[in-house]
Amino acid sequence: MFYLAIKAALSGVIVATVSEVAKRYPGLGGLIASLPLVSVLGMIWLWNDTHDPERMAAHVSGTLWFVAPSIPLFILIPAMLKRGIGFWPALGAGCVLTMALYALMVWAAPRFGIRL
Repeated sequence: MFYLAIKAALSGVIVATVSEVAKRYPGLGGLIASLPLVSVLGMIWLWNDTHDPERMAAHVSGTLWFVAPSIPLFILIPAMLKRGIGFWPALGAGCVLTMALYALMVWAAPRFGIRL
């Protein structure tokens, strides 16, 4: 249980850091947010929990294939905000788009021999 609390606390510190840095320096906040810190932490936690190279390889490969469908979110939200659309509708649209693209990836990947 203590291990889970440590994982949650460290992950929360990263999110809080991004939020606080972005208040003052939006670009730097974006840089920190774009770092694959969550992915790296996830890999560390998975490795510590399993020491299973096959599972780790599958996890990292799956992460790679799900990065691509998330990229349009970062294009759509600023475009909508610049056109005067509110933050919450823009965020909602970005999330819906991302979920749709994730679903498309889950459907299409096996047809191309990609195992997620």
